[in-house]
Amino acid sequence: MSLAVVTGAGSGMGHATARCYLEHGWSVIGIDLSPGMGHDHPDFTAAVADVRDRAAVEAAIDTAASGRAIDAVANVAGVYPPTTLDTYTDDLYRRIFDVNVLGILNVAATCVPRMPGGSAIVNFASVDGFTVSRGQLLYGASKAAVVMLTKSLALELAPKGIRVNGIAPGWVDTPGNAATGRMAEAAASIPLGRVARPEEIAEWVWTLTGSGIAGFMDGETIVLSGADVMR
Repeated sequence: MSLAVVTGAGSGMGHATARCYLEHGWSVIGIDLSPGMGHDHPDFTAAVADVRDRAAVEAAIDTAASGRAIDAVANVAGVYPPTTLDTYTDDLYRRIFDVNVLGILNVAATCVPRMPGGSAIVNFASVDGFTVSRGQLLYGASKAAVVMLTKSLALELAPKGIRVNGIAPGWVDTPGNAATGRMAEAAASIPLGRVARPEEIAEWVWTLTGSGIAGFMDGETIVLSGADVMR
């Protein structure tokens, strides 16, 4: 049975991605800060770890994988507190970049030695990595870093037969986005007239890693915004 590692598996797009792999018959290791990830499935293993802590990630995956090869990694975990030049702090900077950028590196560095040729990684960027959103000074910068990190990792890991691509979602119907109170306003501004469902984003992760149809796609980041952001 193929094995996927999914970060942020306890909610939103991470939860949907873990469920998508399970529905396709894969085994999943879900990484999150809390053990209550909401997956009651025999092929799901919860691994509690903070992606900012490489040693904790390595220990969690060592235990959960039990020597199995890892066929796919979905780096979904991310944070997006608003910041401006007036409101940013050192702590906010470190939290945003450590989760959104360093977290990807820590998970990749842990998983790659366990990944065979033909396996794949998907990193979650954002449309804010390509266009400017007011009040997201540090978040946008961190997601632009994820886009470049994806390209660099693709180049580095291609000789090992490991592909690395990214997904840049726009507005998605997640609890975190719903808490902003701006979902209806966002939907009205999107040409398709709605926000994305987490399941739609998750299916793209599957397409890039497990479907077998993206074997020559490497180093790219796909924008999924309902035509709201184009590049």
